[in-house]
Amino acid sequence: MNLDRRSVVAAGALLAASMPFAGLARAEIGPDHKAKIKGLIRQMTLAEKLGQMTQIPGGRQKALNSRLDATMLDRVRKGEVGSFLHVAGADALRELQRVAVEEGRLKIPLLFAMDVIHGFRTTLPVPIALASTWDPEAMKLAARTAAEEAWAAGLHWTFAPMVDIARDARWGRVVEGAGEDPYLGSRMAVAQVEGFQGGDLAKGRRVMACAKHFGAYGAAVGGRDYDSADVSERTLAEVNMPPFYAAARAGAGSFMTAFNDIAGVPTTGNADLVRHQLREQWGYQGLIVSDWNAVKELIAHGVAADQKEAAVLALKASVDMDMTSNSYAEHLGSAVAEDKSLLPLIDEAVERILTAKARLGLFDDPYGFGDPVAEKAVPAKNRPIARDLAKRAMVLLRNEGDVLPLRLGQKVVLIGALADDAMSTLGSWRARGQAEEAVTLRAALEQGNVITGYAPGVTTRSDDVSGIPAAVALAREADVVLLAIGEDYDFSGEARSYADIGLPGPQEALIAVLKATGKPIVAILMNGRPLGLEKDLAGIPAVLETWYLGLESGPAIAHVLTGEVSPGGKLPIGIPRHGGQTPMTYAHVPTGRPANADLLIDSARYHDTAIGPLFPFGHGLSYARFDYGAVTLGAEAVPANGSQTIGVTVTNSGKVAADEVVQLYIHDPVASVARPVKELRGFVRLSLKPGESRRVTFTLTPDQLAIWHAGKWLIEPGLIEVMVGSSSEDIRGKASFRVTGRGEGKHPAASIPTKFEVA
Repeated sequence: MNLDRRSVVAAGALLAASMPFAGLARAEIGPDHKAKIKGLIRQMTLAEKLGQMTQIPGGRQKALNSRLDATMLDRVRKGEVGSFLHVAGADALRELQRVAVEEGRLKIPLLFAMDVIHGFRTTLPVPIALASTWDPEAMKLAARTAAEEAWAAGLHWTFAPMVDIARDARWGRVVEGAGEDPYLGSRMAVAQVEGFQGGDLAKGRRVMACAKHFGAYGAAVGGRDYDSADVSERTLAEVNMPPFYAAARAGAGSFMTAFNDIAGVPTTGNADLVRHQLREQWGYQGLIVSDWNAVKELIAHGVAADQKEAAVLALKASVDMDMTSNSYAEHLGSAVAEDKSLLPLIDEAVERILTAKARLGLFDDPYGFGDPVAEKAVPAKNRPIARDLAKRAMVLLRNEGDVLPLRLGQKVVLIGALADDAMSTLGSWRARGQAEEAVTLRAALEQGNVITGYAPGVTTRSDDVSGIPAAVALAREADVVLLAIGEDYDFSGEARSYADIGLPGPQEALIAVLKATGKPIVAILMNGRPLGLEKDLAGIPAVLETWYLGLESGPAIAHVLTGEVSPGGKLPIGIPRHGGQTPMTYAHVPTGRPANADLLIDSARYHDTAIGPLFPFGHGLSYARFDYGAVTLGAEAVPANGSQTIGVTVTNSGKVAADEVVQLYIHDPVASVARPVKELRGFVRLSLKPGESRRVTFTLTPDQLAIWHAGKWLIEPGLIEVMVGSSSEDIRGKASFRVTGRGEGKHPAASIPTKFEVA
C-alpha cells in the first residue's frame, strides 16, 4: 500500500471534508426499524429486557465457543442473553443465531463479539506499530482487513479501537494504542472506526467498532493497570478525551467504560462522565458496554455495597450492557421492584442495544454475517497487506556511520532469541492468528541468504547464560552483528505493567560482551512498549524499532535492513532513557525553572540522567535526507473565526526514494494558563523520489488553539508560534501570527482534523 501524490492529496481532502463533524448521523436508523424496536420493548418482560443487557462469554480466549452447551442454548431461547463474546466461527454462530431468531419468543438476534485488535486470522502489526506509520490510511486499511476476516467468521462486533492516551511506558497496554498525543490519537481513532465499520454497517464485510476505555484508563497512577487516574479537569478535556470525541463523531457504534476510577469515581458508575458528558453534552447515543466484570467490581472500588447497588450505579451512569458479571440479569429486577423510576433507564438501554443490532442489519438478515469458505481459507491477498503495513511501521532510531542498509559482500550474523520467536511476532492480541504461519526474522534472513549464522544467545524468560559464548564466537567472525533484543509478547498487554522497563533476562550481559568484540551492531528492538535502554544502546551505532509486526514480521524487517525499503515510521510515543523518567511527554507545561544542563542550577530535571527522552516523540530517520524550506504564513493576524495557512517545501536530497512525515506543532507562549511547550496539530506522510520536492500547506483554525476553561473551549487573543519539522525536537522552521479576538470553540481542540494540501 504505497501512497502516491494523488492519494496523499485525496487523504487531505478527506480530512477537510470531515469538518464540521457529521458522523453521529450514522447512528440513525429508519422509521420502520424504530417502530419495530419500540414494539419489541413493549412486548418484552423485564427479564427479557435484562437479558438484552447481558453479555456472557461463550468460551475463553484460548477455547472459543467452549461454553455453548445445552444450558447456554436454553438461556438463549428464554431471551436471557443479548450478546456473546469469545465466540467465532461462521457455522457455529449461524446455528447459535438460529436458536435465537427461530426458537426465541421474540426472535431477537444476538450480537457476537471478540477482541479483534490488530487482525483476525492474518495478524497485522500491533496498534502502537500501526500508529508509528503516522498514516491514517494505513491504520484504516488494517482495521478494514481485520473486519473482513472477522465478518467471515460470523462476528458482528470488535472491542477496538483502544484510544487511550498513554504517557507512561510502564503501562502494559501501551501496545494497544496510538501513543502519547491526543491529535495523533484522534486521527488514528477515526481511521480505525472508519476501517472497521465502513460507510454503512449493514452493507459490506464490516464489524461494529468499540472505542475504549472511556475515561482516562491510560493515565493510571504509576502505569499500574486498573489503578486510579487522578487528572485535572483540563488534562482530561485536552489530552484524554479528544480521541474519544473524535471516535464518537466518526460514528463509532459502541463505547466501553474503563475499569479504573478518576479521582475516586469509577467510570462504570460515573454518571457525570458517561451520561452527562458523553450522552448529553456530546450527543452520543450508541451502545455502551462495561469492561469484563466491571459492574460487579464497583463493589471492590468501594462505591457499592453489593451487586444490586453496583448494577443500579452502572445503569444510572448509562452503561447499557453488562459484560460477564450478570449483575443486571440477577439484580436489577429486585432493584426495579424497589424503585420504578429505573424502568425508563432500562428501556433506554434496551433501545440502544436493539438499535445497534438494527444498524448491523441483523433484523433484516440475522444470517448476514459469516462465510464458512472464506473463513477457512487464510486470505492470500491479506499477507501482502500485512507485510506492507509492517514495512511502513518501522522506525529507524539511530544510524551512525550509515551502518544500515547492509551492503553486499558483508558477512552478517544474527543473534537473539526474539529473532526466531514466532509467537512474539503476533503480539499481545492474536485473535485467531497462528504462530506456525508467521515468518520470523531468522527465517526471512536465512531464506534470503543475508546472514551466515544465527545464535539465540539468551532468552527473555530464563537466567541461562550458557548460550553467550557461542553468540560471541559467531559475532567475532562477522562484519556486522544483527542483534534482536526486547521483550517477548507476554510482557505487553492487559495486566502486564512493569516497574522496570529495562531488558528482561540476561540480555544486558549478552549486549555487554557483544560490544566488547568491537563489531558494529544493529540493535533490532522487538517490544510492545518503549523500553529504557540508554545504557544498553550506548555505543551501538544503529537501532531499529520494530515493535511486534505480525505474520510478515521477518520479511518486512529484512526489506528494511537490506535497503529494499527505506524506513519511514516515526515514534508515536517518546522513548525514555530510563524507566524512572516516566510518565513523560514532549507536550509538557513549562515551569518557572525549566530543565537546565548545568547541574549547579536548580531546575526541573533529574540529576542522574540527561534531560529529555532518549528518542523523542515524532522521531524517525531515513536512508534519505530531507531538506525543508522556509515556513510561510497566509496572514500576519487572523480573527477568532478565521483560518491560517502554513506552508513549507520539503525536498528529498538523498539518493533513494523514501518517506518523510512533515509535522506541524503550535505553542501559545502567553495565555491565561500555562500551555504545553509544543502541541501537534497536523502531519502528512510524503513519498519522495530522489531530488523531488513537494509543498505542504496546512490550514489551521483558531478553535484548534482553544483552551479548556470552566466548561468551555476558549479562544484567546495573542501570539501563536508555529513550528514545522521532522520530529518534536527536530524543528526545521518557525513562524508566528496573532489571533486578534476572543471566541469559543465547539469541539475539543486536539480532536479537530487539520486540512492539508500537497502540491
